[in-house]
Amino acid sequence: MKLSPQELKEFLDEKYEQYNRFHFIESDPISIPHRFIKKEDIEIAGFLTAAIAWGQRITIINNATKLMQLMENAPHEFILNASNTDLKHFQTFVHRTFNGIDATFFIKSLQNIYKHHGGLEHTFTSTTNENACLEAIVNFRNTFFSISHPARTEKHVSNPAANSSSKRLCMYLRWMIRKDKKGVDFGIWKNSISMSELMCPLDVHTGNVSRKLGLLKRSQNDWKAVNELSDNLRKLDPKDPIKYDFALFGLGVFEKF
Repeated sequence: MKLSPQELKEFLDEKYEQYNRFHFIESDPISIPHRFIKKEDIEIAGFLTAAIAWGQRITIINNATKLMQLMENAPHEFILNASNTDLKHFQTFVHRTFNGIDATFFIKSLQNIYKHHGGLEHTFTSTTNENACLEAIVNFRNTFFSISHPARTEKHVSNPAANSSSKRLCMYLRWMIRKDKKGVDFGIWKNSISMSELMCPLDVHTGNVSRKLGLLKRSQNDWKAVNELSDNLRKLDPKDPIKYDFALFGLGVFEKF
């Protein structure tokens, strides 16, 4: 699809407006954190949902709902007070390759983060403007695995420094940091990285659409591709480049573009 830069921007702006709508929430995993009002509940629910956000969306939503129920639908209070007895209820949890061992460690690590590191937002920090999102994810990952953990669980928290696309963590950061008037993303984090520094969540759908539109040339869906795509989206909107995730995802999933 050959479009001039201006035509491309107009096309993607139109698709962004089409898909960045409140009714989009119901069928999307972001619906899970939208069940909560308290900041800490939203960010914990969002993180755990994003962690298992691969596969069919209805399955993701159903299994994320189970996680919320295991936490008595009060994630922050549960995290702070969870005992070893409480953690036993997570042993039978399964979402694809994410199992009870992983779920139990995630709760333990979140407890450590909220008791000793000031909460999730304070672990996603960066000291640089260049590669800020990568640095924020790496800093979070280092804190997350700073306590004793099963080696198998490391694969469930991707590492952009190892060239992973880190799709689920980029998506999570979009949810927490990006803010507009539409009410889909939360925009509740003010002390992490800025909206302009977010990176586009890259999956099969967004990758294929981006290549057809000339936004991405790299064939692999890795962090180098994330950099390339996000840099090109920044040319369209330097302040809010990742708003186009709505357009790319919608074109791929709903329109089979």
